Amino acid sequence: MPSAVNKPDVFPSLTPEIILSFQFSSWYPKFASLSIKSTVIRPLTRDFLDYLDADGVFMPEGAEDIPAESTLSDEEDGSGYESDSEDEEHRKFSFPELDAKIREAVSRYGAVFPKLNFSSPRDAAWMLPASSPLKCVSPADVYLLLKSSDFVQHDLNLGHVFDGCESAPRIYDLELVLRKWYPVDRSRELRCFVRQEKLLGISQRDPNYYDFWNESGTQIKVLDSVKTFWENNIKGKWPEAGGDYVFDFLLTRDLSRGHIIDFNPYAPRTDPLLFTYEDLHDLLFVRGDDYTPQPELRVVDSPSHPAATRNAPAHQHNMVPLEALTISSGRGVQDFAGALRDEIRRSMQDDSDDD
Repeated sequence: MPSAVNKPDVFPSLTPEIILSFQFSSWYPKFASLSIKSTVIRPLTRDFLDYLDADGVFMPEGAEDIPAESTLSDEEDGSGYESDSEDEEHRKFSFPELDAKIREAVSRYGAVFPKLNFSSPRDAAWMLPASSPLKCVSPADVYLLLKSSDFVQHDLNLGHVFDGCESAPRIYDLELVLRKWYPVDRSRELRCFVRQEKLLGISQRDPNYYDFWNESGTQIKVLDSVKTFWENNIKGKWPEAGGDYVFDFLLTRDLSRGHIIDFNPYAPRTDPLLFTYEDLHDLLFVRGDDYTPQPELRVVDSPSHPAATRNAPAHQHNMVPLEALTISSGRGVQDFAGALRDEIRRSMQDDSDDD
Protein backbone atom coordinates (compact mmCIF):
# COMPACT_ATOMS: atom_id res chain seq x y z
CA MET A 1 0.00 0.00 0.00
CA PRO A 2 1.24 3.52 -0.68
CA SER A 3 2.34 5.44 2.36
CA ALA A 4 0.07 8.16 3.69
CA VAL A 5 0.76 11.68 2.52
CA ASN A 6 1.14 14.27 5.24
CA LYS A 7 -0.75 17.33 4.10
CA PRO A 8 0.79 20.53 5.45
CA ASP A 9 -1.26 23.08 7.34
CA VAL A 10 -2.97 25.85 5.40
CA PHE A 11 -0.67 28.42 6.99
CA PRO A 12 2.95 28.05 8.08
CA SER A 13 3.85 28.66 11.71
CA LEU A 14 5.00 32.18 12.50
CA THR A 15 7.72 33.45 14.80
CA PRO A 16 8.63 37.05 15.65
CA GLU A 17 11.80 36.62 13.60
CA ILE A 18 9.81 35.59 10.52
CA ILE A 19 7.39 38.50 10.94
CA LEU A 20 10.27 40.98 11.29
CA SER A 21 11.81 39.66 8.08
CA PHE A 22 8.83 41.24 6.27
CA GLN A 23 9.32 44.74 7.61
CA PHE A 24 10.57 46.99 4.85
CA SER A 25 14.05 47.63 6.25
CA SER A 26 14.66 43.86 6.48
CA TRP A 27 13.94 42.82 2.90
CA TYR A 28 14.66 46.01 0.94
CA PRO A 29 18.49 45.95 1.11
CA LYS A 30 18.47 42.47 -0.44
CA PHE A 31 16.08 43.38 -3.27
CA ALA A 32 16.68 47.14 -3.67
CA SER A 33 17.82 46.82 -7.29
CA LEU A 34 14.54 45.06 -8.14
CA SER A 35 12.24 47.46 -6.35
CA ILE A 36 11.30 51.14 -6.15
CA LYS A 37 13.93 53.59 -4.90
CA SER A 38 13.25 54.21 -1.22
CA THR A 39 14.58 55.90 1.89
CA VAL A 40 14.15 54.33 5.32
CA ILE A 41 14.07 56.53 8.42
CA ARG A 42 14.50 54.57 11.64
CA PRO A 43 14.11 54.38 14.50
CA LEU A 44 11.33 56.89 14.94
CA THR A 45 10.96 58.63 18.28
CA ARG A 46 8.42 57.69 20.92
CA ASP A 47 7.03 61.19 20.50
CA PHE A 48 6.24 60.46 16.85
CA LEU A 49 4.51 57.20 17.78
CA ASP A 50 2.43 59.16 20.31
CA TYR A 51 1.54 61.61 17.56
CA LEU A 52 0.37 58.85 15.22
CA ASP A 53 -1.61 57.25 18.04
CA ALA A 54 -3.25 60.50 19.16
CA ASP A 55 -6.90 61.13 18.36
CA GLY A 56 -7.77 63.43 15.49
CA VAL A 57 -6.15 64.52 12.24
CA PHE A 58 -3.82 67.45 12.85
CA MET A 59 -0.41 68.61 11.69
CA PRO A 60 2.75 68.96 13.79
CA GLU A 61 4.09 72.47 14.00
CA GLY A 62 6.34 73.36 11.07
CA ALA A 63 5.19 70.46 8.87
CA GLU A 64 3.45 72.53 6.24
CA ASP A 65 5.37 74.40 3.54
CA ILE A 66 3.54 77.68 4.08
CA PRO A 67 4.79 80.91 2.46
CA ALA A 68 5.60 83.87 4.65
CA GLU A 69 2.56 85.82 3.43
CA SER A 70 0.20 83.10 4.70
CA THR A 71 -2.91 84.41 6.44
CA LEU A 72 -2.93 81.62 9.03
CA SER A 73 -3.22 82.95 12.55
CA ASP A 74 -0.20 83.09 14.82
CA GLU A 75 -1.86 80.60 17.12
CA GLU A 76 -2.05 78.01 14.33
CA ASP A 77 1.66 78.62 13.63
CA GLY A 78 1.52 76.50 10.48
CA SER A 79 0.14 73.43 12.21
CA GLY A 80 -3.03 73.51 10.15
CA TYR A 81 -5.07 71.26 12.42
CA GLU A 82 -5.58 70.82 16.14
CA SER A 83 -7.06 67.87 17.97
CA ASP A 84 -10.51 68.12 19.57
CA SER A 85 -9.47 65.69 22.31
CA GLU A 86 -9.25 67.31 25.74
CA ASP A 87 -6.21 65.18 26.51
CA GLU A 88 -4.36 66.35 23.38
CA GLU A 89 -5.63 69.86 22.65
CA HIS A 90 -2.84 71.54 24.60
CA ARG A 91 -0.06 69.22 23.49
CA LYS A 92 2.06 70.49 20.64
CA PHE A 93 3.96 68.09 18.38
CA SER A 94 6.95 69.18 16.35
CA PHE A 95 9.44 67.04 14.39
CA PRO A 96 11.94 69.39 12.74
CA GLU A 97 14.58 66.68 12.15
CA LEU A 98 12.03 64.32 10.59
CA ASP A 99 10.58 67.18 8.54
CA ALA A 100 14.06 67.88 7.16
CA LYS A 101 14.58 64.23 6.20
CA ILE A 102 11.21 64.12 4.44
CA ARG A 103 12.01 67.31 2.52
CA GLU A 104 15.38 65.85 1.56
CA ALA A 105 13.69 62.72 0.16
CA VAL A 106 11.15 64.86 -1.72
CA SER A 107 14.02 66.85 -3.21
CA ARG A 108 15.82 63.66 -4.24
CA TYR A 109 12.83 61.82 -5.73
CA GLY A 110 10.57 64.69 -6.81
CA ALA A 111 7.72 63.26 -4.72
CA VAL A 112 7.28 60.34 -2.32
CA PHE A 113 4.64 58.02 -0.99
CA PRO A 114 4.98 56.80 2.60
CA LYS A 115 4.55 53.62 4.56
CA LEU A 116 5.57 52.27 7.94
CA ASN A 117 7.31 48.94 8.64
CA PHE A 118 4.60 46.81 7.06
CA SER A 119 1.63 48.93 6.01
CA SER A 120 0.99 51.77 3.58
CA PRO A 121 -1.86 54.30 3.92
CA ARG A 122 -3.55 53.22 0.67
CA ASP A 123 -6.92 53.59 2.37
CA ALA A 124 -6.24 57.31 2.85
CA ALA A 125 -5.24 58.02 -0.76
CA TRP A 126 -8.48 59.97 -1.24
CA MET A 127 -7.16 62.70 1.08
CA LEU A 128 -4.79 63.86 -1.66
CA PRO A 129 -5.75 64.78 -5.26
CA ALA A 130 -7.19 61.83 -7.19
CA SER A 131 -5.02 62.72 -10.18
CA SER A 132 -1.92 61.78 -8.16
CA PRO A 133 -2.97 59.46 -5.32
CA LEU A 134 -0.50 59.08 -2.45
CA LYS A 135 1.79 61.73 -3.97
CA CYS A 136 3.47 63.65 -1.14
CA VAL A 137 5.52 66.80 -1.71
CA SER A 138 5.79 68.02 1.89
CA PRO A 139 5.98 66.62 5.43
CA ALA A 140 2.36 67.71 5.93
CA ASP A 141 1.23 65.45 3.04
CA VAL A 142 3.04 62.50 4.61
CA TYR A 143 1.54 63.12 8.04
CA LEU A 144 -1.94 63.67 6.60
CA LEU A 145 -1.91 60.24 4.95
CA LEU A 146 -0.52 58.47 8.00
CA LYS A 147 -2.96 60.14 10.40
CA SER A 148 -5.95 59.46 8.10
CA SER A 149 -5.19 55.77 7.59
CA ASP A 150 -6.58 52.80 9.46
CA PHE A 151 -4.12 50.48 7.73
CA VAL A 152 -1.01 51.97 9.34
CA GLN A 153 -2.54 51.56 12.79
CA HIS A 154 -1.66 47.88 12.40
CA ASP A 155 2.02 48.77 12.73
CA LEU A 156 1.50 50.64 16.01
CA ASN A 157 0.03 47.67 17.86
CA LEU A 158 2.35 44.83 18.89
CA GLY A 159 -0.61 42.49 19.20
CA HIS A 160 -1.50 43.08 15.56
CA VAL A 161 2.07 43.00 14.27
CA PHE A 162 2.86 39.66 15.90
CA ASP A 163 -0.60 38.11 15.63
CA GLY A 164 -0.26 34.37 15.16
CA CYS A 165 3.07 34.13 16.98
CA GLU A 166 3.31 32.23 20.25
CA SER A 167 5.37 35.05 21.71
CA ALA A 168 6.12 38.65 20.81
CA PRO A 169 8.92 41.06 21.61
CA ARG A 170 8.04 43.83 24.04
CA ILE A 171 9.05 46.54 21.58
CA TYR A 172 10.21 46.94 18.01
CA ASP A 173 11.54 49.95 16.14
CA LEU A 174 8.97 51.87 14.15
CA GLU A 175 10.24 53.07 10.76
CA LEU A 176 9.06 55.52 8.14
CA VAL A 177 9.64 54.53 4.52
CA LEU A 178 9.59 57.15 1.78
CA ARG A 179 9.33 55.61 -1.67
CA LYS A 180 9.80 57.43 -4.95
CA TRP A 181 6.36 58.34 -6.27
CA TYR A 182 5.36 57.91 -9.88
CA PRO A 183 2.05 57.13 -11.61
CA VAL A 184 1.25 53.44 -11.47
CA ASP A 185 -0.98 51.60 -13.93
CA ARG A 186 -2.90 49.48 -11.46
CA SER A 187 -4.04 47.09 -14.19
CA ARG A 188 -0.49 45.68 -14.20
CA GLU A 189 -0.26 45.03 -10.46
CA LEU A 190 -0.19 41.41 -9.34
CA ARG A 191 -0.07 39.52 -6.04
CA CYS A 192 1.96 36.30 -6.07
CA PHE A 193 1.71 33.49 -3.51
CA VAL A 194 4.68 31.29 -2.58
CA ARG A 195 4.37 28.33 -0.18
CA GLN A 196 7.22 25.98 0.64
CA GLU A 197 9.23 27.80 -2.06
CA LYS A 198 6.65 26.96 -4.74
CA LEU A 199 4.97 29.70 -6.76
CA LEU A 200 1.35 28.58 -6.49
CA GLY A 201 -0.85 31.42 -7.65
CA ILE A 202 -0.88 34.89 -9.20
CA SER A 203 -3.83 37.22 -8.73
CA GLN A 204 -4.78 40.49 -10.40
CA ARG A 205 -4.51 43.03 -7.59
CA ASP A 206 -6.89 45.77 -8.75
CA PRO A 207 -10.54 44.62 -8.67
CA ASN A 208 -11.48 46.20 -11.99
CA TYR A 209 -12.19 44.56 -15.32
CA TYR A 210 -9.58 45.11 -18.05
CA ASP A 211 -10.12 43.71 -21.55
CA PHE A 212 -6.51 42.71 -22.12
CA TRP A 213 -6.55 40.20 -19.28
CA ASN A 214 -8.92 38.01 -21.28
CA GLU A 215 -6.37 37.46 -24.05
CA SER A 216 -4.86 33.99 -23.77
CA GLY A 217 -1.57 35.17 -25.25
CA THR A 218 -1.34 37.88 -22.60
CA GLN A 219 -1.99 35.42 -19.80
CA ILE A 220 0.67 33.02 -21.07
CA LYS A 221 3.19 35.85 -21.41
CA VAL A 222 2.49 37.13 -17.89
CA LEU A 223 2.78 33.67 -16.37
CA ASP A 224 6.15 33.16 -18.05
CA SER A 225 7.37 36.64 -17.08
CA VAL A 226 6.46 36.35 -13.41
CA LYS A 227 7.75 32.81 -13.05
CA THR A 228 11.05 33.68 -14.75
CA PHE A 229 11.50 36.76 -12.57
CA TRP A 230 10.74 34.79 -9.41
CA GLU A 231 13.07 31.92 -10.30
CA ASN A 232 15.95 34.24 -11.23
CA ASN A 233 15.65 36.83 -8.48
CA ILE A 234 13.73 35.58 -5.44
CA LYS A 235 13.52 31.79 -5.23
CA GLY A 236 15.97 30.43 -2.67
CA LYS A 237 17.51 33.85 -2.04
CA TRP A 238 15.51 34.85 1.01
CA PRO A 239 15.93 32.14 3.68
CA GLU A 240 14.69 34.45 6.45
CA ALA A 241 11.11 34.07 5.16
CA GLY A 242 11.25 30.29 5.41
CA GLY A 243 10.00 29.73 1.86
CA ASP A 244 6.52 31.10 2.65
CA TYR A 245 5.67 34.60 1.47
CA VAL A 246 3.48 36.78 -0.73
CA PHE A 247 4.97 39.40 -3.02
CA ASP A 248 3.31 42.23 -4.91
CA PHE A 249 4.66 42.78 -8.39
CA LEU A 250 4.28 45.52 -11.02
CA LEU A 251 4.69 44.48 -14.64
CA THR A 252 6.37 46.71 -17.21
CA ARG A 253 4.25 48.06 -20.05
CA ASP A 254 5.32 45.27 -22.38
CA LEU A 255 4.50 42.68 -19.66
CA SER A 256 7.89 41.04 -20.07
CA ARG A 257 9.52 42.18 -16.82
CA GLY A 258 8.63 43.95 -13.60
CA HIS A 259 9.71 44.99 -10.16
CA ILE A 260 8.86 44.13 -6.57
CA ILE A 261 6.45 46.45 -4.80
CA ASP A 262 6.33 44.71 -1.43
CA PHE A 263 6.52 41.45 0.51
CA ASN A 264 3.86 40.20 2.93
CA PRO A 265 3.63 37.22 5.28
CA TYR A 266 1.84 34.13 4.04
CA ALA A 267 -0.79 34.57 6.73
CA PRO A 268 -4.50 35.40 7.13
CA ARG A 269 -3.67 39.10 7.49
CA THR A 270 -2.59 39.20 3.81
CA ASP A 271 -5.56 39.45 1.45
CA PRO A 272 -5.60 36.45 -0.97
CA LEU A 273 -7.64 38.58 -3.43
CA LEU A 274 -9.06 36.30 -6.17
CA PHE A 275 -7.94 33.15 -4.35
CA THR A 276 -8.77 31.73 -0.96
CA TYR A 277 -6.00 30.24 1.12
CA GLU A 278 -7.84 26.94 0.88
CA ASP A 279 -7.54 27.19 -2.93
CA LEU A 280 -3.81 27.79 -2.60
CA HIS A 281 -3.52 24.92 -0.13
CA ASP A 282 -5.11 22.59 -2.66
CA LEU A 283 -2.65 23.79 -5.33
CA LEU A 284 0.25 23.07 -2.99
CA PHE A 285 -1.00 19.58 -2.28
CA VAL A 286 -1.60 18.78 -5.97
CA ARG A 287 1.84 19.98 -7.02
CA GLY A 288 3.78 17.96 -4.49
CA ASP A 289 7.55 17.73 -4.79
CA ASP A 290 7.91 15.95 -8.12
CA TYR A 291 7.16 18.67 -10.64
CA THR A 292 6.64 22.41 -10.87
CA PRO A 293 3.89 23.36 -13.33
CA GLN A 294 2.91 26.91 -14.14
CA PRO A 295 1.28 28.80 -11.26
CA GLU A 296 -2.41 29.49 -11.61
CA LEU A 297 -3.34 32.98 -12.80
CA ARG A 298 -6.66 34.50 -11.75
CA VAL A 299 -8.02 37.75 -13.20
CA VAL A 300 -11.28 39.67 -13.25
CA ASP A 301 -12.49 38.21 -16.54
CA SER A 302 -15.75 40.12 -16.96
CA PRO A 303 -17.52 43.20 -15.60
CA SER A 304 -19.91 40.83 -13.80
CA HIS A 305 -17.14 39.01 -11.94
CA PRO A 306 -18.08 38.70 -8.23
CA ALA A 307 -14.89 40.52 -7.21
CA ALA A 308 -15.25 43.34 -9.73
CA THR A 309 -15.50 46.88 -8.42
CA ARG A 310 -18.94 48.35 -8.98
CA ASN A 311 -18.76 52.14 -9.06
CA ALA A 312 -17.24 52.33 -5.58
CA PRO A 313 -13.82 53.70 -4.68
CA ALA A 314 -11.30 51.38 -3.05
CA HIS A 315 -11.37 51.29 0.77
CA GLN A 316 -14.61 53.28 0.76
CA HIS A 317 -15.43 52.16 4.31
CA ASN A 318 -12.37 54.07 5.54
CA MET A 319 -13.16 57.26 3.72
CA VAL A 320 -16.00 59.26 5.19
CA PRO A 321 -16.96 59.95 8.80
CA LEU A 322 -20.71 60.26 9.16
CA GLU A 323 -20.55 63.96 9.99
CA ALA A 324 -18.81 64.58 6.66
CA LEU A 325 -21.83 63.44 4.68
CA THR A 326 -23.40 66.86 5.13
CA ILE A 327 -20.87 68.36 2.70
CA SER A 328 -20.75 65.47 0.23
CA SER A 329 -23.96 65.98 -1.73
CA GLY A 330 -23.44 66.38 -5.46
CA ARG A 331 -19.65 66.20 -5.37
CA GLY A 332 -17.27 63.77 -6.99
CA VAL A 333 -14.62 62.07 -4.87
CA GLN A 334 -11.89 64.60 -5.70
CA ASP A 335 -14.15 67.63 -5.11
CA PHE A 336 -15.45 66.13 -1.90
CA ALA A 337 -11.95 65.40 -0.59
CA GLY A 338 -10.96 69.00 -1.22
CA ALA A 339 -14.14 70.29 0.40
CA LEU A 340 -13.59 68.12 3.45
CA ARG A 341 -10.00 69.31 3.83
CA ASP A 342 -11.20 72.91 3.61
CA GLU A 343 -13.93 72.23 6.15
CA ILE A 344 -11.45 70.69 8.60
CA ARG A 345 -9.15 73.69 8.26
CA ARG A 346 -12.07 76.11 8.67
CA SER A 347 -13.25 74.28 11.77
CA MET A 348 -9.80 74.32 13.31
CA GLN A 349 -9.44 78.04 12.51
CA ASP A 350 -12.76 78.75 14.23
CA ASP A 351 -11.66 76.79 17.30
CA SER A 352 -8.41 78.75 17.38
CA ASP A 353 -10.29 82.07 17.14
CA ASP A 354 -12.61 81.00 19.99
CA ASP A 355 -9.60 80.30 22.19
